[in-house]
Amino acid sequence: MPLFALLAAAAIPAQPALTEQIAARDADLFETLFLSCDPAKMGDFVTEDLEFYHDKGGVMRGRKAFVADYAKDCEARKDPAAWRSRRELLRPSLHVDPIPAYGAIETGDHLFYERKGVNGTEKLAGKARFANLWVLEADGKWRLSRVFSYAHQPAKD
Repeated sequence: MPLFALLAAAAIPAQPALTEQIAARDADLFETLFLSCDPAKMGDFVTEDLEFYHDKGGVMRGRKAFVADYAKDCEARKDPAAWRSRRELLRPSLHVDPIPAYGAIETGDHLFYERKGVNGTEKLAGKARFANLWVLEADGKWRLSRVFSYAHQPAKD
């Protein structure tokens, strides 16, 4: 494929549209991750060569491993007494920078909430920072390529 065709395929939108597109994809990703169980949809959020770096959980590489781990979590959540998690983006911390003809870097802070069981009381569990590399692929979809999840802190009482 000629270079100009690759550049045309990755026409990165200008701000503020870029931030809104990434924020929408981010919200859909985390809703799928924590609130639904759809491995096929989750696989569509990430590149084949995904690299996920987590300061508490280590490193995960590849779409296949990521989706398999997600599917295992989905199975565990079928138990009505299982722990449930939810992520909340701290929107004022969100920052998106374009990478011309390729994608965007998204950074920010987020909170995590947990509850025991379907009807348990939700409590703030912690806070962390993140940096995500999103790639705008030829099919027009934004997909996560690299994830850095770090500076995890427990909730303060």
